[in-house]
Amino acid sequence: MTTAIEIPQAASNAPSALDAAYRRITWRIIPFIFVLWVLAWIDRVNVGFVKLTMLDELRWSDAIYGLGAGIFFLGYFFFEVPSNLLLQKIGARKTIMRITIGWGLVCVATMFVKTPEMFYFLRFLMGVFEAGFYPGIILYLTYWYPSERRAKAFGMFMSASAVAGVIGGPLAGTIMNNMHGLNGWSGWQWVFLIEGIPSIIAGIVTWFYLTDRPEQARWLTAEQRRLVVDDLARDGKSLGHREESLLSALKDPRMWVMILVYFCIIAANSSLTFFGPSVVKEVGFSNPATVGWIMAASYLCGAVGMVYNGFRSDRQQESRLHCGIAAALGAAGLAATAFLIHVNPLLALVAQTVAIVGTMSAIPVFWQLPGRFLAGTAAAGGVALINSIANLAGFGAPWMLGLIKTSTGQLSPGLFVVAGIEVCALLLILVFVPRFVRKAAA
Repeated sequence: MTTAIEIPQAASNAPSALDAAYRRITWRIIPFIFVLWVLAWIDRVNVGFVKLTMLDELRWSDAIYGLGAGIFFLGYFFFEVPSNLLLQKIGARKTIMRITIGWGLVCVATMFVKTPEMFYFLRFLMGVFEAGFYPGIILYLTYWYPSERRAKAFGMFMSASAVAGVIGGPLAGTIMNNMHGLNGWSGWQWVFLIEGIPSIIAGIVTWFYLTDRPEQARWLTAEQRRLVVDDLARDGKSLGHREESLLSALKDPRMWVMILVYFCIIAANSSLTFFGPSVVKEVGFSNPATVGWIMAASYLCGAVGMVYNGFRSDRQQESRLHCGIAAALGAAGLAATAFLIHVNPLLALVAQTVAIVGTMSAIPVFWQLPGRFLAGTAAAGGVALINSIANLAGFGAPWMLGLIKTSTGQLSPGLFVVAGIEVCALLLILVFVPRFVRKAAA
């Protein structure tokens, strides 16, 4: 009788101790990388807000802006895979520190741009420095969370991009309104300066705060470290065989399906990021601070959507449809925005919010899919490769929208095209991504 009672009791206590260990990991890691991603996103997309006055002062066209906004992703393309492979080799702490300080310095330098060529160069350099951060954090979280807990972790981390929209818009608008002319600088110059300095400081803090692996985490007890390491090993076995060679992974059709799916999602996400404020301006709101607050409300909804979709995906142990349906919602919102922009301003802004919620909610759940068949070096390089190639959409989509806006005077045609691209994400998932069945693990 005693043995029969003690065995179930130990089994029931094990999940509680393991849950406690993951709660400690979450409270230690997620808030910090969340703040880093907020800073990265603000420094990446503040050009979307300074555009409201910067273009007029420098006498640039929307096509120049669209190319400069998008060329950021070329830096991503060329340097993302090397950066992620370096992270796996030397650790997250050194890699993230270098990345964060680098993009902060480039952001500050952007305040001095005078020519399109200088703008293009600094945007490319921003992409070079930031290239390894996003895929690096995705890889980093796989070191700390098993697959059934990752969508929540991804969602909490990635919702920082939405929160950055909540903070960044009003902040940029307030700076441009209140600091224009101070020290002889324009408001948009102050935006780059004020928003770049915190990233430099955060990069220095990273060196002292971040821990590379669970087995090195002295802020966990020895028992918690053992439980987490064992749980991660158990998870690896339950996923079955996964490719660990990057070269072999490149021959796997699933890798290229992942690239196409994410390409479609990023085309929409980058379009909303860099031209969302332009949509708000086109429906009749010209004050930078007002534009910022409207975008903040939309991104707050996006943050809620990302976290909720991640929690729901983990709870139901399903990623495929959670990603595809969210992308379809984003496409519907984009199409509705394009249709309503000159019909009903209020409904157009609601539609753009729906587009932001759907598109952003698809992203954290998407990153569950590559981990089903990639591990080790293939995971490090594969995640970076998917992100780098797919982010070429972040180069092409804003450039396309800028060209269409310059040639037609309207955003609607370009938004319809982007909506069509995003709905392809759902179609690709339904046709080419099979349902995942987890194998039993001892």
